[in-house]
Amino acid sequence: MFFNFLPKEVNFFDLFDKQVDYSVEAARYFKELVSRGAVDEESLEKMHEIEHNADNVAHDIIEYLNKTFITPFDREDILALAKELDDIADMIYTIVSRVRVYKLTGVNKNLVDFSLMIDDSVAAVARAVKGLRSTKNSKAIQDACVEINRLENVGDDMRDKALVELFDREKDPIAVIKWKEVYQDAETVLDICEDVTHVVGAILVKQA
Repeated sequence: MFFNFLPKEVNFFDLFDKQVDYSVEAARYFKELVSRGAVDEESLEKMHEIEHNADNVAHDIIEYLNKTFITPFDREDILALAKELDDIADMIYTIVSRVRVYKLTGVNKNLVDFSLMIDDSVAAVARAVKGLRSTKNSKAIQDACVEINRLENVGDDMRDKALVELFDREKDPIAVIKWKEVYQDAETVLDICEDVTHVVGAILVKQA
C-alpha cells in the first residue's frame, strides 16, 4: 500500500516531444493560413485549440516536476524549456489572432516568407529537443541549434526589409501600425526559437 503514494515514473522526454509537436503543428498551420491570405473564425479557433493543447502539456510538465524526485536534467532547465516551447505556440496564435482582429486580408509576401522561416526554425527546434533523449545526439542537436541561430539572423534582416517596404509603400497610417506589429511578432517567434537553443545548450554543457 505504501508504494501507491509514491509518484509514478514520468518520462519528461515524451512530454517534451509532445509539446514540441504542437509547436510544429502551429507553425505548419500558420504557414497554411498566410498562404491562403485570410483568417476566419474557424481558422482562429483551430489555432487556439493547438495553442491550448500546448499549454496543457506545459502545465503537465510543471505539475509532474513538482511531484518527481528524479529528473533527466536540472529542474530549472526543465522549467525553462517548457516555458520557451510554450511561448512558440502562444506567439504564433497571437499573430493569427491579430490578423483576424485587424481584418488583414490578401496574401502578403513578407508574411508568407516569415511563415516559411518560422516553419523551418520550429522544425529545427523539434530536432534539437527530441535529440535530448541521448547524449549521442549532441552533434545533431548542435547542428539544429546553429540552423535556428542562422534563421533568427536572417529573420532580423527580413523584418527590417519588410518594415522599410511598409513605410515606403503604405500610405494608411493605421495599416502601417497593424502590419508593423504583425511583422515584429513574426520575428519574435524566431527569437523564441533561438531562446530554446540557449536552454538546450545549457543542458548539453551540464550533461557533458
